[in-house]
Amino acid sequence: MTRYTNVGFMILAAAALALTALAQTTPPPKPDSAAAEKPDRVGKPDTVYAEIASINPGNWTITISVANDEPVVGISVPLRMTAGLNRIVADSALFTGGRIANFAQRFFRADTAIQCVLIGGIANMGGPRVQMTAGSGRIATIFVSSLEKKPIEKLNVDTTTVNPSNSLQIVSDSMLGASPDSPRIEQKDRLIVPVFIVKQAK
Repeated sequence: MTRYTNVGFMILAAAALALTALAQTTPPPKPDSAAAEKPDRVGKPDTVYAEIASINPGNWTITISVANDEPVVGISVPLRMTAGLNRIVADSALFTGGRIANFAQRFFRADTAIQCVLIGGIANMGGPRVQMTAGSGRIATIFVSSLEKKPIEKLNVDTTTVNPSNSLQIVSDSMLGASPDSPRIEQKDRLIVPVFIVKQAK
């Protein structure tokens, strides 16, 4: 279990840092009006899942999974958590064994005052080219506990926007494959707004 704190940068900056040697050197632009109409212009819509489960009355988990059909080099998942009048906190996150465990930078930042948490990662910051290939599965597990040592009767989760302007976003790689002649993804299409789905563990 690893704690990542005080990482304050936007996913657009993450996209710039995540460019590989074969990618363009300018960061992707903000989505234009066409992107707003079709938030994923590379294949089918990607999906981020938040699966909620109880460990015991005072401790819960939120397992974040992603289904994507293009290679990904950056991801930002901000969450807002509520448990009625019970004050809660996301006190740690586990990336080990997840799909972004090999990313150059993985981040976890919790804000107890507003009961929010930001997790995500940047694939490349120099060195060997890394990406989250097309597929589906867990990227991280967030551990949530009660600040007041009260039982958490029900944990509610939704996506949100946290400072500094981090919203739910995915940044695709500049190429669809690994070979130099693989199809390229245009800069304006690389910023993806995925579908967000909350599930209760069975």
